[in-house]
Amino acid sequence: MIDFSVDKKIWVPWMRRSIQLALLAEGRTSPNPLVGAIVLDSIGRLVGEGYHTGAGNAHAEIEALNQAGEKSIDGTIVVTLEPCCHQGLTPPCTEAIIKAGLKRVVIGMVDPDPRVSGNGISRLKDSGLDVIEGVLKKECEEINREFIFRVRNGRPWGILKWAMSLDGRIGLLNGSSKWITGVTARDSVHQIRSRCDAVIVGGGTVRADNPLLTSRGKSEIEPLRVVFSRTLDLPLSAKLWDTKIAKTLIAYGPEGDEAFFSDLPSGPERLRLNSDDPSELLISLSEKGCNKILWECGPLLATSAIEAECVQEVAVFIAPKLLGGISSMSPLNNFGFESINSTYKLQHSLLERKGEDLCWSLLI
Repeated sequence: MIDFSVDKKIWVPWMRRSIQLALLAEGRTSPNPLVGAIVLDSIGRLVGEGYHTGAGNAHAEIEALNQAGEKSIDGTIVVTLEPCCHQGLTPPCTEAIIKAGLKRVVIGMVDPDPRVSGNGISRLKDSGLDVIEGVLKKECEEINREFIFRVRNGRPWGILKWAMSLDGRIGLLNGSSKWITGVTARDSVHQIRSRCDAVIVGGGTVRADNPLLTSRGKSEIEPLRVVFSRTLDLPLSAKLWDTKIAKTLIAYGPEGDEAFFSDLPSGPERLRLNSDDPSELLISLSEKGCNKILWECGPLLATSAIEAECVQEVAVFIAPKLLGGISSMSPLNNFGFESINSTYKLQHSLLERKGEDLCWSLLI
């Protein structure tokens, strides 16, 4: 039997289980967060568990309570995120928790959504439930880093990815770049895509590489493929225009020649922007429900995205190859720095081996 004390350490193993459950839906819940929950009966036995599988589907608390049934009476629910208290696509979870006859609610983190933030906890306390907050708070916030960022900043978390040789080149002088990295590294890129809501490229990448930009089946729902073009000088035969596999959005600024669309298949969605500022595009993607996006673009757009604070993380794949050449392609354009002290200083996050290559993930 559990000692139902106020010591938060009692609830750590159960919260870890809730986090594990939440991560089962990684990459599929946007614009919603990842949430996991477990229900213990009155003597501390596990009687229900669940996780949120996607927007419009039952929340984690409801899944766990449905599994527990009447065994939840006088029990405890352990949930990674503060239960919602507003009517959205689904009813408020606070009311279901109160109706279930639970005695206690253990919460990992407060929901940053202003419709909920603290209000869900207040509703539960006002109904007489014992609420314990902040159990594995840091870990719960980490799995929802992108959701928290979008709610607070109004745009999705941005990851910039590129592959390069050991001497920092993304291609040869003649433009040849396939393949710098090996199969294992490219498979990892597909895995990253599967966890993102959108993948963005510029017109130059479409013209040079004619990419497909899918997860190669690693995600049930492929990320939105976004072409961000200033002029709409794009080939009519690009693979991205076929939207049977994945949706495509063509975003363009005021200089875009809309005559391009007259011969284009009807599949891709169009988005006319007021400027070529990457921030405007990301605001639109946030409104479409994107929590996390992946930049897979060339040097000009990559540099512009960094300067506009649209990149929070970089994923650099490094191959043990030397390409050489003073004019060979670089992953980024000139930032205009005049001293080393003014450069971007990244925070080390993770370094992994991917076959013969390395993948270095860093935070900006």
